[in-house]
Amino acid sequence: MATFTVVIPFFQKEAGILRRALKSIFDQSYQDFDIVIVDDESPLSADMELQDIEDAWRSRIRVIRQQNGGPGAARNTGLDNVPASTRFAALLDSDDVWLPDHLKNAFESMTRFDAECYWASMQASDEFYYHFGMAELEQAEGGTRLSENPLLIEMPDLASVMLKNWSFLHLSCMVIARPVFETVRFEPSLRLAAEDVLFFVDCILKSKRTLLCDEEGAARGMGLNIFHSIDNRSPQFLRQQFNTWVALDTLEERFRSRPSDVASIASYKNTARRQALWSQAGRVKRREAPDLGLLARWVMRDPALIRAAFELGAGKLGRSAR
Repeated sequence: MATFTVVIPFFQKEAGILRRALKSIFDQSYQDFDIVIVDDESPLSADMELQDIEDAWRSRIRVIRQQNGGPGAARNTGLDNVPASTRFAALLDSDDVWLPDHLKNAFESMTRFDAECYWASMQASDEFYYHFGMAELEQAEGGTRLSENPLLIEMPDLASVMLKNWSFLHLSCMVIARPVFETVRFEPSLRLAAEDVLFFVDCILKSKRTLLCDEEGAARGMGLNIFHSIDNRSPQFLRQQFNTWVALDTLEERFRSRPSDVASIASYKNTARRQALWSQAGRVKRREAPDLGLLARWVMRDPALIRAAFELGAGKLGRSAR
């Protein structure tokens, strides 16, 4: 009969990370919650992490085990298992932690303004420098102030705003109401990139009202994070860029009647193409085999990849001639 269900996808190798996340939940100033942990075939099982926890914690935690499907699939399983009485679902990555008033601010804001989607700001850090808060977003994009303490803003065209730069949004700062979490799901095939961006857009479009709170709701942890462990020399980089392109292509369909948004998406798609091609050129230079199978699959869906390859080649030749 809890107001909130906290959904945690779990895949970790280091002991103590899940307990750290759980402690931040049980330290909340708002205590009406239960927790669903989805063990996504984690190398370190959730059951091992939960050994010897106090009974007061254990009674409010449900663990669901599944074959490895990636973070999107794990979150979907969690959302599928939110109890019927729950009013709000709050997402928390297992390597992140909440600040003490996150659930209180979400509950008070969403009930006061009858909102169905809510984000707090992510705490600033040197490791994840690109995150920025809602006050900075307000300075750049405007919006309507609904509250001063905490600073709460609303943007009627939030989906278009986030297409420019979505670094003010994070899953661990996100809360969604039942009308949203009953229907919106992650695309699990995009497991190396962009499944969160597509989910954000779908939630915003589904929600009758979305609120942005400048109060910091979560802090980034330093556990296993598949996205940040991949660089352009990694074997997974090409698949990451392909998944990013697929997500952007899906977004383009969502916004096909809005030319300025389509232009923003098209620019991101071209960036994904160029980064993918440069990574494969780097593999050839290092005398490593490129992933021809995935490149062929990409070309079948996106013939513009060939044009991008010619453009990159022409640009390199032009620089060599100079």
